[in-house]
Amino acid sequence: MILVTGGLGFIGSHTSRALLDMGERCLIGGRTPGRSPDLFEAGDQAVVERMDCTDLDGLLEVGRRHDITGIVHLAAAGLGADAPLDELWANTRALFNVLRAAQEWNVARVVLASSIGVYGGAAASGAYREDVPLPIGSAHLIPAHKKSAEILADAVSASTGLDVVSVRIGAIWGPLGRPASPFFGAPQLVHAAAGGHDLPAPLYAEDAIDMCYARDCGRAIALLQTAAALSHRTYNVGGGRTTTNREVAEAVGRAVPGKAPALADGRRPGTAPAAHLDVGRLRDDTGFEPGYDLDRAAGDYVRWLRAGNPR
Repeated sequence: MILVTGGLGFIGSHTSRALLDMGERCLIGGRTPGRSPDLFEAGDQAVVERMDCTDLDGLLEVGRRHDITGIVHLAAAGLGADAPLDELWANTRALFNVLRAAQEWNVARVVLASSIGVYGGAAASGAYREDVPLPIGSAHLIPAHKKSAEILADAVSASTGLDVVSVRIGAIWGPLGRPASPFFGAPQLVHAAAGGHDLPAPLYAEDAIDMCYARDCGRAIALLQTAAALSHRTYNVGGGRTTTNREVAEAVGRAVPGKAPALADGRRPGTAPAAHLDVGRLRDDTGFEPGYDLDRAAGDYVRWLRAGNPR
């Protein structure tokens, strides 16, 4: 049974769904176990439990009730809602607890969520590769924590033999995601078209970012968890290319004819051309290929929202 912490969250739900589709049994951990997204169905080989990864005793007790063979750690505390030191302390404590539990349970592999944000300030010529040197400093608390978590995970792997893999996740969009993001425009564009309303603020046509549809992201993480062997400790999970707001708006317009949102010309002043995530490692070691191109993703997201789902 594979434990997915944060398994009822945005990326966690899609990862759990992908693991179930692969025939795996899942223990889906979350702080609000009563929430049951439509991604899960009666008969799924899944158990949902209330779980707080900052509580070591409670976490270890879960392993006494279930035979846990792998862990995907996606749970995160704070994300800007808590004071900075409280947020760092909660997420670091949760990381150590998960690693301690993994060692006690003798799991096959732990997959930890990292972020494209760790590349902030790194030198890249069009693509971010996992072996690019990362700057020590970070402009935001989340990539600062993710960098430190990667270092700790690598040290744990080297010193204990525990198989710990970090996944640097790009901009993810799709069902259960936030309706708006400060980092890219796709969620706002889809929500505006599906709801028949204007954008709350102008988006620039040529602003671009590496995007990965949520269902593909979940499957990529599931493949990394279940692969018989992996060659690296760090993997990018993304689309492998940059996508502009213009491309997204055009795809949304095809999904909802006549409702393509209007965009401002050019790129937001002061922004540099975006780099994409090199996903060669992911492809080589798992055989992953995206199942959702831009048109299929936009159509799927629109249908999800028009079925009455708020996000």
